[in-house]
Amino acid sequence: MKPIDLRSDTVTRPTPGMRKAMAEAEVGDDVFGEDPSVRRLEDRVADLLGFEAALFVPSGTMGNAIAIRVLTERGDEVLVERRSHVVRYELSAMSVLSGVMPRAVEAPDGHLTPAQVREAVAPPAYYKSDVSLVVLENTHNLAGGTVQDVAETRAVIAAARDAGFRVHVDGARIWNAAVALGEPPSALVAGADTVMTCLSKGLGCPVGSLVASSRERIERARRVRKLLGGGMRQSGILAAAGLWALDEAVDRLGEDHTRARRLGEALGRGRGVRATRPQTNIVVATLEDRPAPEVAAALAERGVLAIAMDARTLRLVTHRDVGDSDCTRAVEAIEATLG
Repeated sequence: MKPIDLRSDTVTRPTPGMRKAMAEAEVGDDVFGEDPSVRRLEDRVADLLGFEAALFVPSGTMGNAIAIRVLTERGDEVLVERRSHVVRYELSAMSVLSGVMPRAVEAPDGHLTPAQVREAVAPPAYYKSDVSLVVLENTHNLAGGTVQDVAETRAVIAAARDAGFRVHVDGARIWNAAVALGEPPSALVAGADTVMTCLSKGLGCPVGSLVASSRERIERARRVRKLLGGGMRQSGILAAAGLWALDEAVDRLGEDHTRARRLGEALGRGRGVRATRPQTNIVVATLEDRPAPEVAAALAERGVLAIAMDARTLRLVTHRDVGDSDCTRAVEAIEATLG
């Protein structure tokens, strides 16, 4: 039987409707600013997130790198949760590309608190670096797809403003957070300087992310994108997938969240396993008795693909290509593997 792929929500294939939209896309040279589909996508996402403008980029990692480059000066520090994507999975890009250093702290459920922001404030001294930027991640990947709600987000951003810090939101899965909370995505990023959001995760597009901000910052971001080799030509073919997904794929994200809870409950019944109770589409389990790579290999033998995030952490992610029957098979494989 076909394996059930729970390694990530990036493994989806375009639906027939998405492929049709891509095939029929109106295109032009985006480096010249002449791709109408890209322009429509950028305007649409900027409006949905409550910003003046947005920029289409190849990946979320590039989007985060661009935002950090635009918001910082070389020698600055960036306050960030220690398990966040910009620290763990972006090859030290903030240091390599922007000359800044993360000040990583551990936060409950992966979300920085106002108190942690205030603690980052220090008297100025010419011989030490200072925090200039706070990065929030919503949903938080390694914490188990946890959601930072509107009140929490506003409180952290207000604390950052009081401290004179800028704020970037890594909103790769902000659509999942919005659906889980029943809030518009704009409410979850209000007051931030920049936000990055992905089309290739929960929304199921083959490629693409966007950075949203003020018009002035997006023009600076466009130059950084070019510097990083991210200028694309007839990328309207990709943008058309994003436009289709915004119409057709957002409302169904709650189905993924429900299936993730089933998987989390199954993992939680396993011997020597501590599993998160999923708020969205990510399940993270800490294995006390067996190495995570060993468990991932055992699940693969039973037709379920999961990913070992480190020696003791196993992650499963639900998505559009995993239905109820797949979820049932996955639960059976988890129970057979973990007891």
